[in-house]
Amino acid sequence: MDGLTLIIPVFNEEGNIHRIWSEIDHYRRNSQFPVFALFVDDGSVDDSLSLIKEICDRDEGFGFVSFDKNKGLSAAIKAGFDYSTTKWVGYLDGDLQTTPLDFLKFELFLENYDLITGERQNRKDSMGKKLSSSFANWIRDGFLKDGMKDTGCPLKIFKREFVLSLPYFNGYHRFFPALTQIYGGSVKVIPIRHFPRKEGKSKFNAFNRMIQPLLDLFLVFRLKQRRITYSVKESRTFKSEVYHE
Repeated sequence: MDGLTLIIPVFNEEGNIHRIWSEIDHYRRNSQFPVFALFVDDGSVDDSLSLIKEICDRDEGFGFVSFDKNKGLSAAIKAGFDYSTTKWVGYLDGDLQTTPLDFLKFELFLENYDLITGERQNRKDSMGKKLSSSFANWIRDGFLKDGMKDTGCPLKIFKREFVLSLPYFNGYHRFFPALTQIYGGSVKVIPIRHFPRKEGKSKFNAFNRMIQPLLDLFLVFRLKQRRITYSVKESRTFKSEVYHE
């Protein structure tokens, strides 16, 4: 089905649920495409799921998937891809430090790229988070040479058929641009706005921001080094019909 599904992974974001609904509604009223939204509740233990169900009851353009326990952001995004049925799939974080209205800038490029990703401008994070993010991006680009300054930006749109062909592992969401390039896809980067977090708490710490991504980097680097490439000089294909006596 033509159209765009926005995936919103949620883990204990009860203070943001109605704001997410409002901002996505604002975006879809201005979009040139049919826009749907799919919450993926990652085992929240607050009132996030009950609020999500209320929205889905009131708005047919919203749906949800709910995990039985917390499985992490990678699993939540993958579930969103699996349960979507539209030509394009995007995602944004439930913390609303980015706005779906910036997807309007992406729409000009949807037909021509496999991935359109944001690059956050004037980030409103703590100094520690910005420094660790900059260092991680520097290390990643040194290994993968993907040319990305902000690979972790939580505002992306993919061609669904393409993104489902990528390899999946815990932490893969940090490497979407590099994986897209490794597997022959095209990437477009769009500058986007960034806002302070108003509700909830960050789910990241030193381990999942620095150590685990570094271990995952070696896996992606290995995938890049081991990818199969070849150039055909000439060929003769089978005839399309087989004749019998």
